Amino acid sequence: MCKPHRCPHISFTGNICVYCPGGPDSDFEYSTQSYTGYEPTSMRAIRARYDPYLQTRHRIEQLKQLGHSVDKVEFIVMGGTFMALPEEYRDYFIRNLHDALSGHTSNNIYEAVKYSERSLTKCIGITIETRPDYCMKRHLSDMLTYGCTRLEIGVQSVYEDVARDTNRGHTVKAVCESFHLAKDSGFKVVAHMMPDLPNVGLERDIEQFTEFFENPAFRPDGLKLYPTLVIRGTGLYELWKSGRYKSYSPSDLIELVARILALVPPWTRVYRVQRDIPMPLVSSGVEHGNLRELAFARMKDLGIQCRDVRTREVGIQEIHHKVRPYQVELVRRDYVANGGWETFLSYEDPDQDILIGLLRLRKCSEETFRFELVGGVSIVRELHVYGSVVPVRSRDPTKFQHQGFGMLLMEEAERIAREEHGSGKIAVISGVGTRNYYKKIGYRLQGPYMVKHLK
Repeated sequence: MCKPHRCPHISFTGNICVYCPGGPDSDFEYSTQSYTGYEPTSMRAIRARYDPYLQTRHRIEQLKQLGHSVDKVEFIVMGGTFMALPEEYRDYFIRNLHDALSGHTSNNIYEAVKYSERSLTKCIGITIETRPDYCMKRHLSDMLTYGCTRLEIGVQSVYEDVARDTNRGHTVKAVCESFHLAKDSGFKVVAHMMPDLPNVGLERDIEQFTEFFENPAFRPDGLKLYPTLVIRGTGLYELWKSGRYKSYSPSDLIELVARILALVPPWTRVYRVQRDIPMPLVSSGVEHGNLRELAFARMKDLGIQCRDVRTREVGIQEIHHKVRPYQVELVRRDYVANGGWETFLSYEDPDQDILIGLLRLRKCSEETFRFELVGGVSIVRELHVYGSVVPVRSRDPTKFQHQGFGMLLMEEAERIAREEHGSGKIAVISGVGTRNYYKKIGYRLQGPYMVKHLK
């Protein structure tokens, strides 16, 4: 988590979003924007005085003591709008994340990334939380330099009037532009969405999620669903106190989340269904700590199901339903999104609806601005094999990682890029620590991408 800083749109809107807690001017001292300081991540950051190196080292040691493998590490950079911070601080922060893995003390980002590539603890990806207006070309190029592979973009609503009334500080058009630019750069795009905002209502909430998943201008790769919470010190708290805002009832919220989850396409992953803000700090809003579980129970009553990536993952299926895949086959789904042709490849057991591994391939639009991706280039935006973590250079016949599924997905992606896209080159946006994997199968580093010329 980065240091506390003011929200960048205060300077031209005069205030933060009406629902947003935290920040240096809030009731919650020493917390970052949109956090209270009482979330587990926030408390770890405060204990380390927001030092990125100490946060990383402490967390790795905690995970080791809990018995987890730390061969592969993924970072999520949280706490307000990281890309609005000064470049010098951003470089310092990311450099220390990489140095905490490699043990090397670097002088700049490029040196930190170079040593991180060879670290025993592999950085398989960095995710950065940002706003649509801080996800333009210059921001994307900086994030590629950091080794970032996934973006979490705060959308909150697809309605222009709601964005205006909640003082969001950007337009819905900016959301569409940021999605387009991000995917054309190879990033995976996870959207933060907030049902139950003021002036929306249940049916309009359902309509916006239908639009979000079906309109090619949106169609994210992932979703974090954050039902609106009323927290003291916010503008929304004042509206709630005066009776001008009322949250959905618990049963209505469960019904809404159930209906939203039923809309999620099979290529989208639902990462979260509620914030981890402690319940005693919530004046109104979500009243249950297990909202996803309650929504699934309601879906069962309604005879509908969620087919997102997370629900179908082999590890989740094995833990919750005690089933393992029997007949595995390659499944292909094509769709148009954000000006480009997307192909979602996966190895699945279709009969049991179990997902083992996936690959996201994109034929970039003509508007792509990265020179490495201009002129007949396809890009692999994600390659992921699910199940329990298997350490690098190890194999476990009872698990699915390192069993060749990733290689088979890459071979099919190369075939599609060559024969169907007509591409002469394929690129991969790779986590810094996984670049050697691609080198072994004929790829080389070009800028922030691993690339291979197709014959």
